[in-house]
Amino acid sequence: MDQIDIDLLHLLQENARMTVSELSKKLSLSRPSITERLLRLQERGVIEGFSARISPAKIGKDTLLIIQVSDLKVSINEFEKMIAEDSDIIECHRVTGHIGYFMKAAVAGMDGLRLLVDRLMPYGNLYTSVVLTSLVTFRPLLPDSET
Repeated sequence: MDQIDIDLLHLLQENARMTVSELSKKLSLSRPSITERLLRLQERGVIEGFSARISPAKIGKDTLLIIQVSDLKVSINEFEKMIAEDSDIIECHRVTGHIGYFMKAAVAGMDGLRLLVDRLMPYGNLYTSVVLTSLVTFRPLLPDSET
C-alpha cells in the first residue's frame, strides 16, 4: 500500500459518497487508475464496505451506553446469538480479563435502558455506564505511511 492508497482511504472515510471523478481530481490520477485502486483495496479486504454514519439521537435513540458483561450464566454461543439479534446493541467486543464483553448500545432514554438491562440480566453480571459526551465518535483508520 503506497501513499496514494492511504490518501484514497482517508478521502473515502471522510466522504464515502465521493465519486471516482472527484477522487481522481483530488489525487491527480485518472479515473481508471482510481477505479483499479478501489477494486484492489476491496479485493484485498482493506475496504470492507461502504456505509452511512447515522446519528442515534436523530432517530430517537438519544441515550448511549457502555455495557460490560462478566460471569456468563449461559453458553457463549447462546449469549452471542442473542447479542447479534438485539438491535439496541451497536457494538460488541469479546475481551480478555475478568470482564468478558464490552458493548455499546443506543436506546431511547431511561425506559430503553431499563428494557435493555431487563433483557440482558439473565445472561450475566452487567455493569452499565451512560455516555455523557463522546470526544471521538469516528476517526479515520489509516496504516502508517511508508517512508
